[in-house]
Amino acid sequence: MLGGVKYVRGLQSWPIPALYPQARANREHKKNIHSEDNRRPIEARSAGWAKRSAAWLAASGISPNQISSASAVFAAAGAAALAWRPTPAGLVCAALGTQARLICNLLDGMVAIEGGKKSALGQLYNEFPDRIADSLLIVALGYAAGLPAVGWCGALLAALTAYVRASGGALGFAQDFRGPMAKQHRMAVLTVACLAGAVELAFHGTHYALMAACVIIAAGSALTCITRTLAIAKLLRGS
Repeated sequence: MLGGVKYVRGLQSWPIPALYPQARANREHKKNIHSEDNRRPIEARSAGWAKRSAAWLAASGISPNQISSASAVFAAAGAAALAWRPTPAGLVCAALGTQARLICNLLDGMVAIEGGKKSALGQLYNEFPDRIADSLLIVALGYAAGLPAVGWCGALLAALTAYVRASGGALGFAQDFRGPMAKQHRMAVLTVACLAGAVELAFHGTHYALMAACVIIAAGSALTCITRTLAIAKLLRGS
């Protein structure tokens, strides 16, 4: 023991960092950020139907991780309808799959936190199915709209918005879910485009609604990456 700092035998030049009060404080700060602040703000979380559904799921044998996985399944079904059957009926099915995915994204967190069923792997299941679901739906939108390159670009940029958000968290800040094209905004644009596209296709045989949505999602996701990066830079500068 030297000056209140413990040294490991044979490695006298390497003090154990866990004994530094500041290191402990930083660790606790990051722990609190991850547990309290890194939750996407969703107004529907306070809705009665959401609370009742989450309570029922929490009382059942269904885990939050299973609900998160189901979100990717619904997204895959919606993407399949969008890419392989871009008929009016297929577009309506794609919209339903998209919304089912969002409902799963809402309920998994409520069951985990309000329902007290958090798990050690919850953070992984909270993120990975989201990235898969986003990519499937946005790439499928690109093919349905006849703009596959824009669809792939939009999927890449959507994943990058999550990367920028997580980077802020890794730096010790609360994760930033701002838009203008966060996940809920992307899925709202996609849902409206599918429903409008179904009507457009039935009466005019065109896909302008899908094309517009594809471009809006890609451009909006790029802008979101910029706004989140600038917000992180401002925090790093301390201003």
